[in-house]
Amino acid sequence: MTKRVKIGGRAMPLVDTGKLDVIERGIGWRGRLFHSQNMTFGHWEFDKGGSVGEHSHAQEEVWQVISGRLEITIDGAKHVAEPGVAAIIPPNAKHSIKVLAPGNAIVVDHPLRHFE
Repeated sequence: MTKRVKIGGRAMPLVDTGKLDVIERGIGWRGRLFHSQNMTFGHWEFDKGGSVGEHSHAQEEVWQVISGRLEITIDGAKHVAEPGVAAIIPPNAKHSIKVLAPGNAIVVDHPLRHFE
């Protein structure tokens, strides 16, 4: 699913995310994951009523909502994220997510995050 192209004289990988295996991370959450040298990328789709329970991890995490609406709780404070809004979750912050309207988001973790 990865190929290399020359950009500015350097070999750079391109990832066809549509060809990656789909994983499920709970009811109503489906996504495709890949890694760069220093970051983990998730292309997630979510259904109304889906949720991600409270958790934390060492990585900083950025949620860029492409479509739909999410309620993201970070260290007890609730925020609504929708298209045009990026939620930045600090390292080790407790956070959870509730789907208010179905859609999709791109999530980036830095440094690399390995899922179980």
